[in-house]
Amino acid sequence: MNITRIGTERRRMSKIVIHTDTVYLCGQVAKHANADIQQQTTTMLEKVDALLEQAGSDRKHILSATIYIKDMKDFAEMNAVWDAWVIEGHSPARACVQANLARPELLVEISVIAAIKNDL
Repeated sequence: MNITRIGTERRRMSKIVIHTDTVYLCGQVAKHANADIQQQTTTMLEKVDALLEQAGSDRKHILSATIYIKDMKDFAEMNAVWDAWVIEGHSPARACVQANLARPELLVEISVIAAIKNDL
């Protein structure tokens, strides 16, 4: 069984786990937790892009995304950023649930599963 773990500085988790041709990202939150929902979503997705690149993948290869949102009143604003970020024709399976997040100022978090790019 071939498992690679990247970003294991914190004992409790890896930033990236790769198993065969599948990439699993740990939950990603905004770079600046005091920003509004659109800015938090934007910077969260920038982090996803960077981690996917590090793992040999990209947003075209996302299989599944689970979004945790603090308050569904922000759903439309978060989706505006998400919809602009997702590449047409490459929408992943997705769930979005309301949840209490690790810190009260966080408004959104995402967990992503993607395939390794094998485009030759």
